Amino acid sequence: MFKDYLKLFLLVGLAISSLSAKTLIDCRVATAGMTECNPYGKRLHHVKKVKYDYDRQKLIIEKTLPTPEKKHFFKVISVADMIEKYIKVEDSVRFKGSDSKPSKVKVTQKVPDIIPIKEEKQNDISLPKEIKQQITPKPVEKEKPTYGIYTVVKGDVLSKIAKKFGFKSKKLVEINTLKNKSSLHIGQKLKIPLDQEMVDAITNAAYTVKNGDTLIGIAKKFDLSPKDLVRFNHIKDATKVRKGKTLKLPLPYVLKRIALEKKKAKARASSRLDVNGFGKRKLRVTATAYTSHRRQTDKTPFLAAWNNRLRPGVKSIAVSRDLLTRYGMRNGTKVRIGGLRGYYRVRDKMNKRYRKRIDIYMGLDRRRALRWGRRSVVIYW
Repeated sequence: MFKDYLKLFLLVGLAISSLSAKTLIDCRVATAGMTECNPYGKRLHHVKKVKYDYDRQKLIIEKTLPTPEKKHFFKVISVADMIEKYIKVEDSVRFKGSDSKPSKVKVTQKVPDIIPIKEEKQNDISLPKEIKQQITPKPVEKEKPTYGIYTVVKGDVLSKIAKKFGFKSKKLVEINTLKNKSSLHIGQKLKIPLDQEMVDAITNAAYTVKNGDTLIGIAKKFDLSPKDLVRFNHIKDATKVRKGKTLKLPLPYVLKRIALEKKKAKARASSRLDVNGFGKRKLRVTATAYTSHRRQTDKTPFLAAWNNRLRPGVKSIAVSRDLLTRYGMRNGTKVRIGGLRGYYRVRDKMNKRYRKRIDIYMGLDRRRALRWGRRSVVIYW
């Protein structure tokens, strides 16, 4: 009986020793002394399976999975083995006495046994020249920039020309190789980086409609709003644009010029006397002129009606009697005369035979009175 137990103990010991001899350490804990490692760790063998049951609500089954089949093991290679296999160091770099040429270190990589075959390029294949010419792509040629010609006119400066065409002055200087920005003269030709049709259209602020053109396309071509283009040209039907029709372009410099002209006209109008804004009544009358001479007045040329004293330089008028009785004028009424500056005062009255008439006093300047003659004017009071 004891012998049987002893045999059984020996058999178990041998089995354990054989298993321990064949057991390999996991690769994740491999050290320098190891030559092989086991990629299948024990942590992959034990799992927990959770199975749900309606009665028990859940059931956990714990089991150990069978060890996967070990087809191969990873071999652990040390750094020294890698250096010996792939890198060859010939000589160290140091001065060797009278040797003028210093020693070189050659690091060569051994050619692997299997050389990968590279795919042959299409151009390396021996083909006829004609086929090669058809296969090889031709180099793309860069398009040459197109330039239009602009002729300098009176009042042009480089900044103004550049702003008109939407460029910077620096770019026009580079294109035209100008040394001095202010060295422009009338009739000088400048290159503009646009085609000639665009240069002419922007210069004249007008575009002639061609076949296939639309208002939206024309507006987009010149970076304008279609509504502004319609409004500027007073177009009633924006859907139809007749071929050959010349459209005015509301370019920024054109709008600026129109606004400046309106401002100048307004300034000129404001500089004149706005006779329309004075008084509540107006009347068209015949205006003549007189001076303080005895032939034109009585024996007292400087004494008017109502004993008013006249002197050269005073803005005074004489009015017909109907303006006093019928139209409400009186001595000292302030009057404005269309076409003349300043205010005039009623200081005298004319003969009874005149109707709707005034006489403008011009001091002693007989020539001025003759030049005035007789005119039809509108008076305001």
